[in-house]
Amino acid sequence: MDDLNNIKKIIKEKYAEIAVKSEQKSSCGCCGSSNEVEFSVFSDQYDNLQGYVPEADLNLGCGLPTEYAGIKQGDTVVDLGSGAGNDVFVARSLVGETGKVIGIDMTEEMLAKANKNNGKLGYSNVEFKFGEIEEIPLDNNSINVVISNCVLNLVPDKKKAFSEIFRILKPGGHFCVSDVVLKGDLPPALQKSAEMYAGCVAGALQQKDYLKAIENSGFTKIEIKKSKAIDIPDDILLRLLSINELREFHASGTGIFSITVVGYKV
Repeated sequence: MDDLNNIKKIIKEKYAEIAVKSEQKSSCGCCGSSNEVEFSVFSDQYDNLQGYVPEADLNLGCGLPTEYAGIKQGDTVVDLGSGAGNDVFVARSLVGETGKVIGIDMTEEMLAKANKNNGKLGYSNVEFKFGEIEEIPLDNNSINVVISNCVLNLVPDKKKAFSEIFRILKPGGHFCVSDVVLKGDLPPALQKSAEMYAGCVAGALQQKDYLKAIENSGFTKIEIKKSKAIDIPDDILLRLLSINELREFHASGTGIFSITVVGYKV
């Protein structure tokens, strides 16, 4: 339990720092300063999406979950790990005036920034709530669509996270999440790195285990809609690995991937 609490503390501190220093855009838990890893290779471009709000885009994602989420007008949508509201505002353009979008985040600084952004926009059908993904503060069977972008890999108990998603979805509802997964084993130094955990890598599951966790939570029609390989630059990896370890890592065939996956609750 101490290890899990320590992981959450690291993540909250990292993302709080990003919110405070959000003028320095970055991706997956890093602010881009000279002392921190920058994972801008993860993020996708939002510029052409309806509802895009530049002030809410901190480059923290690894995909575009709204692209495959099948969000309809009038839907109630939840974004888990909503940050400054980037995916929330895109989803709001899809649900229209008759729907609702709720952002859930465990970092108070991110919630403050999201609420500030929403205050400027004046959306009455957007809400940001404090909460953790293992204990989502929403009622059973109350949500049409759940989205999340490069966040579930930060949750230590992924089985509990997907069980919570299943709980809050209405029968016939579905989720669409973008996340980081692995094919092959990371070197021990990367697995143990708190920086790599906050950067979405060390906390990533094997792809087959990730999909199994979804299936075991009760979801059906599980499908990977999009997959892209992520190459972390050698100069970043060499901060944690020796030259020989780096060579072994490249020779191992281990792959780091961003996937966008959907699943349905019957």
